[in-house]
Amino acid sequence: MEVAEVLPEFADAFAFEEFNRMQREALPALLESEENVVASAPTASGKTALAELAICKALADGGTALFIAPMRALTNEKEDDWDRFEELDYSVYVVTGERDLNPRRARRADILVMTPEKLDSATRKHDSRRYDFVTDIDVCVIDEVHLLDADRRGSVLEVTISRLRRLCEPRIVALSATMPNIDDVAAWLDAPEETTFEFGEEYRPVELNAGVKTYTHGDNSFADKYRRLYRALDLAEPHLREDGQALVFVSSRQDTVQAAKKARDEIAERDIPMGARGDYDFHTDSTDLDDATLRKSVLDGVAFHHAGLSKNDRDLVEEWFKEGHIELLFSTSTLAWGVNLPARCVVIRDTKHHDPLEGEVDMSPLDVLQMLGRAGRPGYDDIGYGWVISDSAEADKYRRLLRDGKEIESRLAESLETHLNAEIAMGTITDLEDVMDWLETTFYYVRGQSRPDDYDFPNLRQRVRDCLEGLVERGFVETGEDLSIEATPRGVLTSKYYLRLDTAARFAALCDRVGGDADMGDELTTGDVLTAVATAAEFDSVSARQDERDAINAVLVGEDTDDLEAGQRKVLAILRSAASGTTPSELRSDAWVIRRNATRLVSALGAFLDRFVGPHAANLARRAEARIENGVAEDAVGLTAIDGVASGRASKLAKEGLSTPGDVVDAGVEGLVDAGLSEGIAERVYEGAQSLPALEIEWGQFPDTVTTGENDVREVSVRNVGEPGRAGIQVTVNGVEMTSTSTYLRDEESVPVGVFGADADELEFTISVAFPEVPLVPHAETRTVSVE
Repeated sequence: MEVAEVLPEFADAFAFEEFNRMQREALPALLESEENVVASAPTASGKTALAELAICKALADGGTALFIAPMRALTNEKEDDWDRFEELDYSVYVVTGERDLNPRRARRADILVMTPEKLDSATRKHDSRRYDFVTDIDVCVIDEVHLLDADRRGSVLEVTISRLRRLCEPRIVALSATMPNIDDVAAWLDAPEETTFEFGEEYRPVELNAGVKTYTHGDNSFADKYRRLYRALDLAEPHLREDGQALVFVSSRQDTVQAAKKARDEIAERDIPMGARGDYDFHTDSTDLDDATLRKSVLDGVAFHHAGLSKNDRDLVEEWFKEGHIELLFSTSTLAWGVNLPARCVVIRDTKHHDPLEGEVDMSPLDVLQMLGRAGRPGYDDIGYGWVISDSAEADKYRRLLRDGKEIESRLAESLETHLNAEIAMGTITDLEDVMDWLETTFYYVRGQSRPDDYDFPNLRQRVRDCLEGLVERGFVETGEDLSIEATPRGVLTSKYYLRLDTAARFAALCDRVGGDADMGDELTTGDVLTAVATAAEFDSVSARQDERDAINAVLVGEDTDDLEAGQRKVLAILRSAASGTTPSELRSDAWVIRRNATRLVSALGAFLDRFVGPHAANLARRAEARIENGVAEDAVGLTAIDGVASGRASKLAKEGLSTPGDVVDAGVEGLVDAGLSEGIAERVYEGAQSLPALEIEWGQFPDTVTTGENDVREVSVRNVGEPGRAGIQVTVNGVEMTSTSTYLRDEESVPVGVFGADADELEFTISVAFPEVPLVPHAETRTVSVE
């Protein structure tokens, strides 16, 4: 059955000309029905085409399609793949946290591509103009729906799909690798029997022979990696000698490089005939690679692939592997979920990996099955070979996984309080019955009915009551006399910033400590902010390895951190060093992930401080966030508020004595060129500095002296001669706050200042203005009054 026969107007949207057997069987349900569809099929059997068929039907009906990809890397891949739809005049728009959202483009898109986390964020804010496009979805395709069983991420996907269905009732098409309890997923999504498909191993294009091989475990984990590598090469060698290809999955980016280097030496030692050093054309092509190590490696037929490589290098490695120039490829698990690169032999060398936030964790069973599914090259092999290399103590666990598969469980119970708080904060739950109605829309409820004992289903209502009581006791929710439920400001902020409840409680406690409703930002220190983030529950599983501890101690020398755990000290050291732009090499492997999560948490803490303390405290957090992001000195952090100025330009300008946006404006374009910027960049930076708030304080008839016992009130003008912005104006006398006000400072604000003859020789009045949303150092001016 040819694509052009079935969908003549969309024939060019598909990467092939003819549907395979599996696709033909699912085709009527996708194109001739409006029912929801659930389909499971072996890896590499052509599930992507099912997604594209559902999308084509929605587009033909004038609707909008949403594709949920299991990870961010795959959203970019879909953007590239679906240029085919763009060529047919349908717009594809990827929405991720890495990109600035263009609401207008999102609203006009025919196909939206999102991760579960981004869709969660968008649906929580669906009633805003920025995210209202999520209520206009006609079909939602869930790629790899077995992600439901993933730690933490699974519950996000579950509640988000339930929420989306309540918002706009889209048609759901859920696709998955083989899962034994597909009927539970179908029941959750209301897919009838006739549109629920369980395609077995007979639909796999190449038969899979999978098994587990053990290795002798030693005392040294570093040496164990090489024991497993040699075991992997033993398994791959027969296939490499027969012009087959092997794909070896390892735990980290660095391991792909190190394993490839060692494998090249071992291949030479074993005299395995592979490589393309005699191929002059390929030798020339290899110079197009950006990575020098990769350039040398591919000539021996060995390569590595990970998300840290440039797109050019990843594309070339994928192309050359498909063409057979690369015969042995080492990769991280990301490749298993993305590009279809089958190999005759697939070996999982590492079943554990280091997670910067979780420490050493087991590879997910879903990842294991996904990787092994890459074994077997359609059109080249009659059989594929997949092996898991495991410690003998865990071998039976993996043998059971390969024999029985993995039932999909709900992970909602593990984070029920957090998700319930989010629903209450959105206003979708207003009483206990609403909670029960909401739960009935979840996979958790369906799975609980299937396995009531495992899910403690008979006690569900009591568990919900306990959960609600806990939220009330911790200040996230409040109940009315009519038993209504409503989120508190704390609960709303917790939901908005995706905080764990323990973290939100810790932030709230810090707000209480530094001043309650008064803006006591001066009493709060950067150290308080960084410590609050370093001790956040999101970092509870961070561990400090032995080889990192000297570097941690060096960064934190002189600081009182005795009450912090080793992992918390590590996070604090990374934040401290990131703020100064000098992260020690021993900490860099985990620093990027920790910094990325920390900036989100600092931003959330800033919102708590803004709401419960005041603008000056929030401004301090905003400056800490900018320093972690850009690695600039405290006195130059205001430069990062200028559009187009990050760490490099901020440091360059600061070295030339330009440490504030005001300095930049005073210097002008010519001064910026003298400071080392090109003329074009200097013009943009100058314009950016002019677009920020700029303050002048006019003290007017402020007295120089006051008589003991006298009282007078004078007016001081705070004038904003730059762009308007929300500001906090604080008046202190001898360091004690007199007044504090929050305002939107457009032009000029009059501030009453009480001058009184106190029991002191002199009074020092300070007016300080802080902008909570931009990392500008507060503008402060003082006047001294003598008491006679």
